[in-house]
Amino acid sequence: MEFALLHPDPDDAGWLRPVPPTVALAQRLNPIEREITERRRTSIELAGVFEPFMALSAQDTAPTHAITVLEGLDRINAALDLAADQCRNEMLTVQPSARHPERRVIEGLERDQTLIDRGVRIRTLYQHTARYSPERLAYVDRFANGKAEYRTIDELVERLIICDETVAFIPIRDDRQVALELRHPGLVQYLAKVFEFMWNRAVPLSAGAPYETAPDGITEIQHSIAKLLVEGHVDEAIARRLGMNVRTCRAHIAKLATALGSGSRAQLGYLIAQSGILEQDT
Repeated sequence: MEFALLHPDPDDAGWLRPVPPTVALAQRLNPIEREITERRRTSIELAGVFEPFMALSAQDTAPTHAITVLEGLDRINAALDLAADQCRNEMLTVQPSARHPERRVIEGLERDQTLIDRGVRIRTLYQHTARYSPERLAYVDRFANGKAEYRTIDELVERLIICDETVAFIPIRDDRQVALELRHPGLVQYLAKVFEFMWNRAVPLSAGAPYETAPDGITEIQHSIAKLLVEGHVDEAIARRLGMNVRTCRAHIAKLATALGSGSRAQLGYLIAQSGILEQDT
């Protein structure tokens, strides 16, 4: 009865007569086929309405995501490799000093050599501590006669890579397992200006060491440490921002305290403010 395979006998209401299955099936399918036909007609009409807009979008370049979250080193490195392959003019990099596994160093050498062979200019910023890293100096010497320039500055915050001012990469976690790929023109251009600001204040790696003692008996790195101490940073944060280990940082703090005649950490902050060394630095 549910599928209309039986219907009442017109001559005797007490009986049900069978209906041929083909007839019953046709009765069930007819409304579905009408609905399918109506839906197909609607889809054709929609396609016709959208066709002019599809033609317009086909004239534009393929859309790109302004910000893409990259999770995992494999995905990050794949995106960096693709950006390097597409780079044609200049790559800007900010590399806070750190020791890298030999494999990573070899990969970096191969990448930079490929870029230079293609005529791409490379500009890289390190912290001053890179001047005392044999591995880093050997790396830089490899490209001393190429289109690569290296400078150092006292303080860097985090890594930054910019290719042709069209795409930039920044880490968003301390373990560097998550990064952002930025393709928004405004964001990338802003980061490029930040790089230029730091680059113009940096010292060419080929120049003399920036840690020489100033007339006041305090080295440039100790000036940088003094500034961060007054800002309230702890030893670990200062060491990380200046690209040195905590032990070296504390040794510089001790020398700074000796130079200023400080007997305690609290007194050191006061003497830094009173000495005027930060105003001289400015």
